[in-house]
Amino acid sequence: MTLRWVPGWNGLTEPEAVSYVAAVEAADGQELEHGVAKAINDFVLGCKNDGIWDAIKASCILAGARTLAGALVPLVGTAPTNYNFVSGDYNRETGLVGDGSTKYLDSNRNNNADPQNSQHMVVFPTLVNTTNQDRAYMGVGLIEIGSTYFFTRSGDAAARNRSASGNAGLTRGAANALIGMNRSAANEFIYRQSGVSQTISRNSEIPLSASIFLYHSNGFTSGALSDARLAFYSIGESLDLAALDTRVSNLITAIGAAIP
Repeated sequence: MTLRWVPGWNGLTEPEAVSYVAAVEAADGQELEHGVAKAINDFVLGCKNDGIWDAIKASCILAGARTLAGALVPLVGTAPTNYNFVSGDYNRETGLVGDGSTKYLDSNRNNNADPQNSQHMVVFPTLVNTTNQDRAYMGVGLIEIGSTYFFTRSGDAAARNRSASGNAGLTRGAANALIGMNRSAANEFIYRQSGVSQTISRNSEIPLSASIFLYHSNGFTSGALSDARLAFYSIGESLDLAALDTRVSNLITAIGAAIP
């Protein structure tokens, strides 16, 4: 197959976007619509303009690609390992849906890969977790010191960020807005949902050494798996969560508009 995307061609200007689109097209076996490719390019450019691109170390756009294989091509970093997702779980406009039982991704990025006091971890759900039990969006650990995760419970949400204890009683968060955390200081971290950022006072500890899971937390029981539909995730160093929220929202909206 001959790939047509080169820098500057049809609006693609960012080398990272050009490489990513080419890799997705190779996995899909056909080209993406111009509007989908342009949306990806605009996302990369916007993140650079916001000064947050370099902080993204492991990320997948779980939408836009024509196939599940294409959706699991990493935008940044190492490709995730797929556990039990099949093509029927994937929707080009809205992302990849979990089953709350057996399906999850291993990001293949260790919780200790980023500095102790500089880390973000987010998802963008287009369908949020159901409310009948604990369901982890992503993370590592459970009760171990240095665990990092966020999950929903029957009536609220809980988060823990490289700390000795978690914080419960948080707002669950709604679809089509970023949910996640950012730590940029030793004594606190930010939890964000539905466009609202909340500062949580928790001292950092040495990060637990284990790979971060998506739709799960590495160390949670199987009953904590997510049944949400996710269209994006990102892991890396500290960044502006509000800026990333806006960029991802624009990205998923633009992808949906570009798909016939």
